[in-house]
Amino acid sequence: MTSPSDKEEQVILEKLNNIALIKLNRPDKLNAFTSRMGYTMISMLDDLERDDSIHSVIITGNGRAFCAGADLSSGVDAFKSSRKNISEAEQKDFGGTLTLRMYRFLKPIIIACNGPAVGIGATMQLPADIRIATSNARFGFVFLNRGIVNDACSSWFLPKIVGASKALELCFSGKIISAEEALNINLISYIFDEKDFIAQVISFAQELTARSAPVSIAMSRQLIWSALGDNDPIKSHELESIIIRERAKSADALEGVNAFFEKRSPSFPGKVSSDLPSCYPWDVD
Repeated sequence: MTSPSDKEEQVILEKLNNIALIKLNRPDKLNAFTSRMGYTMISMLDDLERDDSIHSVIITGNGRAFCAGADLSSGVDAFKSSRKNISEAEQKDFGGTLTLRMYRFLKPIIIACNGPAVGIGATMQLPADIRIATSNARFGFVFLNRGIVNDACSSWFLPKIVGASKALELCFSGKIISAEEALNINLISYIFDEKDFIAQVISFAQELTARSAPVSIAMSRQLIWSALGDNDPIKSHELESIIIRERAKSADALEGVNAFFEKRSPSFPGKVSSDLPSCYPWDVD
């Protein structure tokens, strides 16, 4: 039998000028995460990456929570993939499938954490570029308390954000931390007032990309994220040199220089959908 919540859109997409707002939409379940939500988010990200009118993406929750973790109504089956006709050995953590898509995304991702974020609700935030929360937000990496381990590639993301020792403390204990503590350990970048929270995050997102070329933003995002796995700066030097040479010949570079001398805001013609440097994609794994 289909429940009323299953008839509703579990994820909502709104386009606000050049910003896409993705809302987890199971407020009666505190936005407890389902594979259906994840597949929808991935499909949305695919479409938004091709949409040159969109310059950044904000992800938030509808209601009083960001995401209360995986929907455990199916018991231990909640931890299994919903894909059919694959062997147990072929099953992959779906949280990781989502965060890897976020990792490879070519536009800024901002989290607007409007309330509690537990389990996958916390780990799905990690590949975002900037995480902003209200003062009533809470974060918990509670996987070990449930007898499993942390998901969504967080073994890679979390220590790079908060350090290995703090990452282990958060996972070992599963303790719920406040927005203030999250700010102190750099898990989030800002705490905004709860009043008009989303409007403030939208304003932040608009300012973030207002003066930069979308293609350059895409390449900078991939350069910085992919370099986190390197042992030295050599690969960064090689890639930056190639991209700078190619971008220096672009219409974006000419517009950027002209705008500087003419003391005006630039209007970059380059499109993420069609004008990426020829060296991309490089090996980002």
